Amino acid sequence: MSARQRVRASQGSDSGELGIHNERVLYLVFESMKWDIHALCSTASVNRKLRAVVNRLLWREVCLYRAPRMTATLTNGVLNGRIGGGWHTLAKLMFFCCGCKPTRHFKLSQPTPGHRVKASRFSKTSGQSFLSKNCRGDLLYVSDMCEHQTGDKEEDHLGIYRGVFRGFHRSRTMACLIERRVKLEESVICPYCGARVWSMTAARLVPKSAARRLGSHDGALEYFVCVNGHLYGSCWLVPLSSDEDEDEDEVEYYSDGRRRITYDDRTATNGSLGSMGEEVVED
Repeated sequence: MSARQRVRASQGSDSGELGIHNERVLYLVFESMKWDIHALCSTASVNRKLRAVVNRLLWREVCLYRAPRMTATLTNGVLNGRIGGGWHTLAKLMFFCCGCKPTRHFKLSQPTPGHRVKASRFSKTSGQSFLSKNCRGDLLYVSDMCEHQTGDKEEDHLGIYRGVFRGFHRSRTMACLIERRVKLEESVICPYCGARVWSMTAARLVPKSAARRLGSHDGALEYFVCVNGHLYGSCWLVPLSSDEDEDEDEVEYYSDGRRRITYDDRTATNGSLGSMGEEVVED
């Protein structure tokens, strides 16, 4: 089903609406604007009816336009279906770093604010590093880190990342959380959909491979998963000295001695588009 066919199928009883409330008109306008995110946010803030159309229909088209392979994989190819938390939450996850607040398992002197990002790379190969051994059959996309200097010390750098499961309600990860009777966090909600979350640290479902993937210490990271399958977390990045036993010609370093996490560190390099992930860019 093409994008325009999806619009016609979704119009239903609203097909008689005129002007800006007509879904067909809205679709054509934003298609011509290449799904401009600023304009969509402004339109959604006009009134409840427009916000409902934007959330139900237009954010889906944003996701398909910006990340077609990732979106098709997350929906199993059923592009006119629903997605956990709604299409607007997936779009927000693509373009918003949620920042970091101190928690009982992750100490931080002051919160780091969230912000929009111009581009992110999401990889399901990276996602495998965040799944415990019994849950490796799940499919999880995880973004590259957004690096923040906290200001406490020059060497204190915070890595913030986010991701999303496919079919979380049917996943082995959710089954493990339920089998272990892990309680939902009392005072933490998902920054993308507002749902309640599990701490994977409290659940003891953080594999050591996650720290290796992030360039962090084991135990120096925490991430949460909400009931809709959104993942987000943070970690302290390890500053590496120049006497590391790695080939200096092949490994890149920042000026302060930290090893630069490169494209090859975070994704597979076997030429498979599915395993290499996808870059999401805001025009």
